[in-house]
Formats: sequence, C-alpha cells, structure tokens
Amino acid sequence: MLDHTTVGATERGSRSAGANERDLSFDFVKGVLIILVIMGHLLQSVIYRDTDGFWLSPYFKSIYMFHMPLFMAISGYLSSGAIVRKSFTRGVNDRAGQLLLPMIFWCALIWAAKFFVIAPLSSLTGELLDFSMEFIGTYWFIWAAFASFLLIKLFTTSNRLSMCIIGASAIVVAFVPITLSIAPLVRYTYPFFCLGFLFAQSIAWQTSVILRHKSLLMVLLSMVTCLCFLAWGKETYAYNNLVLIHDAQSAKQVLLMFAGSGAASAVAMQFMFQCWRVGCSVRAARFVAVELGQSTLLLYLVQGAVFRLMDLIKFGELWDLTTRIAVAGVLGVAIVVIAITIRRIVRDLGYVSRVVVGAPPRSGLLKSQSVIN
Repeated sequence: MLDHTTVGATERGSRSAGANERDLSFDFVKGVLIILVIMGHLLQSVIYRDTDGFWLSPYFKSIYMFHMPLFMAISGYLSSGAIVRKSFTRGVNDRAGQLLLPMIFWCALIWAAKFFVIAPLSSLTGELLDFSMEFIGTYWFIWAAFASFLLIKLFTTSNRLSMCIIGASAIVVAFVPITLSIAPLVRYTYPFFCLGFLFAQSIAWQTSVILRHKSLLMVLLSMVTCLCFLAWGKETYAYNNLVLIHDAQSAKQVLLMFAGSGAASAVAMQFMFQCWRVGCSVRAARFVAVELGQSTLLLYLVQGAVFRLMDLIKFGELWDLTTRIAVAGVLGVAIVVIAITIRRIVRDLGYVSRVVVGAPPRSGLLKSQSVIN
C-alpha cells in the first residue's frame, strides 16, 4: 500500500521505456482508497461504537468488499518493477526499510501513549507482550504487503516457470488452513497482490483481448458485484470466517468473499479511472491524487494510531446518531490534516523522513530525478 515508494515499483512498465512523469491516475485511486479505509474505521469506531451493527451496514459492506483487495492488487502491480529488476537482497532490504521501519516507529508511539498516558501496566513482561501484539496486529496490511512482496520475489527466481508458480501460490496460500494471528488476512489479500503483479506482466495479446471485450466484462463483473453484495453477510468477512473451509456453508462464504471482492475491485478500479479521466483538472481530484494518494502509507499509519488509541477511551455511549456523524467527520478531517502536516514537516529531514513516513527526503528525490514519492 501504499505509496509508490512503499509497495509500488519505482517505475511502471510503461515508464521503463523512458517516461519521466508519474501516472497520477494510480495516485488518485490510492487516495480514494485510503479515504475509504478511514471511513470504514470511522463507521466501526465512532458511528457503531460498542455494537456489532457495522457488520450489516450497507456502507461498511460497500467499502470492505473491495478496498483492501484493490489496494493489494495495486501494490502488486506497482511493485512489479522492483520485484523483477532488483536482486533478492536489495529488494527485500529496500521493502523492509520502506514498510517495517516506519511501522516500528508508529507502534512505539502508540505503546508510549498507552503506557505513559492512558493505561500504564505494572508488569514489564505484560508491556512487552502488549507491544508485540500491537506490532503485529495494528498494521496488519503492512505485514501482508511485505509478506506478499517476499513470496513473489522468491517465486520469480525461475523466469520460465515463475508466472505459473505465482498463480498456483495464490490458490495454495489462500486456502492453507492457518488461522494464527493475522494469517487469515494475509491469506485473503495475497491472491490480489499476485493478480496485480501478473497483470503488470501481461503480454500484448492478453491486454488486447481484455480491451476488446472490456464493456462486456464490466457488465458481467457489475452483475456479479451486485449479486455478491446482496448475499454478503457477517460471516463473509475474512475477520470472521478466517478464510477457512471446513463445511459447505464455510466454503460458500469464503468463495463468495473472493468472488465479490474480485469483481467489486475490478468495477471500482474502472470507475475511479473514469472519474480521474473526467476530473483530472479539478482541484479536489488533484488534491486526492497528490496530497493523499502520494501519502497513503503515512495516512494509514496515522489513522491506525488514532483508532487504536480510541479503542482504549470510553466515549460517545450517549451520543445520538447526528452527533456521532459530526464527530466522525471532524475526526476524519483531523487525521488527513495531521498526516499532511507531518509529511510537510519531515519530508526534508533526511533519515527522519525514512523513519516517520517511510520515504527518502524530497531533496534526494529531486537530485535522483525519481518518479516515486
């Protein structure tokens, strides 16, 4: 996820020919998706505070059907250049620095806020255990992105067989019965990372076939999306079914989840691309692309810290729906403002920029003529 520097390749395939300008259409899609991530957490943490009603909310369902799968597919697509061109050691080291280093910083920040301000523990062992759980669980998507990159990098050692191996691995990983910690969420999103990567490797005739039948495909995928939306329930989420098949009913839910997520992701992607083509000159659209789409990792880290700390504070039990919506709106804007402010403060501070936002300082990018964030 996140930024081109975090899970994206430094260049898309089309840029390898010498294009020097960043494709803002992908930034726009990423910007919209990170807004949906924040909205989904606002629904869960503020609108439906202390209840399970969000599982049945049509708004929550509309967001969660596709936002993380599509984020992972884009990550796989944009990561393809780094996976193919870089050596294993360099690729993994770069990815770890871009993803894991800022995650450690923000997890430490959450831990410090919890134990020195909100809910201090008396046991050192308890504090270390809680930090380890925070480190793994709070930013599960970063772990999923890193693990997916690592697996694909391993599977691309054989050029002749790598595409088939990656396709097979998507199925094997998705259905391997491991439910420990965040493993179900990694298994759920990994196939979409593979799909994005494979699309980036598509040869010309495959691309032309898709383009030739694009309208028909979109109609069929839209119909599948609507049907899956109607059938979607609490047990269709990976958080609840753990991507585990043990009987006919669980198989139905897991297959419904993958089919609905895949179809909805394709439809949403196409819709957002069309929105960008129409509104790319509009100031609001460019704000989403440049300010949000190029800061998705930082926005994900900031909102994760905010919502994790909110879980420890009792508030809003007596608020009416109007108040909750108003608070959610203010909180969502505050998260964006905080993230943008942090980005502007640290982007020229060298190593601080790498630690806090997972990106090299802006001056270094300008010197290297890079197209990445």
